Amino acid sequence: MSQSITPQPGIMEIALYQGGASKVEGVSDVVKLSSNENPYGAGDAAKEAFRRASHDLHRYPNTDHAELRAAIGARHGLDPNRIICGVGSDEVLQMLAQAYAGPGDEVVFTEHGFAMYKILAHAVGATPVEVKERERVTDVEAILAACTPRTRLVFIANPNNPTGTMIGGNEVARLAAGLPEGALLVLDGAYAEYVEGFDGGAAHVEARDNVFMTRTFSKIYGLGGLRIGWGYGTQEVIDVLNRIRQPFNLSTAQIAAAVAAVNDTAHVERSRSENSRLRAWLAEALAEHGVPSDTSCANFILARFADADEAAACDAFLKARGLIVRQVAGYNLPHCLRITIGDEPSCRRVAHAIGQFKAGVPA
Repeated sequence: MSQSITPQPGIMEIALYQGGASKVEGVSDVVKLSSNENPYGAGDAAKEAFRRASHDLHRYPNTDHAELRAAIGARHGLDPNRIICGVGSDEVLQMLAQAYAGPGDEVVFTEHGFAMYKILAHAVGATPVEVKERERVTDVEAILAACTPRTRLVFIANPNNPTGTMIGGNEVARLAAGLPEGALLVLDGAYAEYVEGFDGGAAHVEARDNVFMTRTFSKIYGLGGLRIGWGYGTQEVIDVLNRIRQPFNLSTAQIAAAVAAVNDTAHVERSRSENSRLRAWLAEALAEHGVPSDTSCANFILARFADADEAAACDAFLKARGLIVRQVAGYNLPHCLRITIGDEPSCRRVAHAIGQFKAGVPA
């Protein structure tokens, strides 16, 4: 390539994002517990809406997502005019970075935060600022201490991925109130639906003009394969993001499935209830085998081992038995494995296998 054709500063600093594995060489009976997917899949209403949408694949979708924004607004009690939809919440996060950060600016996130935050900072030429957590929990004081007049975005996943921990509303409010002028707090609520009665941060968006919330259909709604997300903020921020949003970023089928999903409360409630039950069971089962985890508010647990070698050995042991979990060394947690809460047979299978590993059963 010509030396004169070079990417923008920061692009080559990006480490390629690694999704959860789904195959094990030589093993056919595989259980994937690496990507925090809903083990029950999409609800019947969403699947039927997707099938019906196939009749209109030759038509361009609406550019304003009005039907979907109305459905989201009605379900969550939000103003549809202040909602923006994207290709997963990742695209909404990307639009925020494009619109509000650039060379000379800083993007703040926590040391065990979602990997995309650092990627987005580099992609727009901003400086990523990684802040320590306190025992795998977001530390508001540390974030505020790390902020400077150059801070433009502060990304917080609440509940966090991959730790599963979260901070309460008072802490979020204190963080928002303490940010420097010109900085926007982005509350990533990808796992918000797994917390009973939690609004994902919507009340903070209503209370302040420096808070923005993102959500996704990829987790509890079981639509990860369709890539649908949304964000909620002030009208001023939404107007900015709509200027850079691709006009046809969501397809007709995506919109139809998402509308049906957001109205299928029975599927959401069942998924949340089963997740809560099996999450508690799995955490207790692993603790009995000497593998602790923090209280998780999401659809996974972060299993902690003695060191990185033991975590890697357990991961290999599980893979040999067709159980795929997620190594999280890239999240500064080399001694941990993130385990998605699957259905009951999957949870029992992974707990039994980890028990065998800790008991010294040969691989």
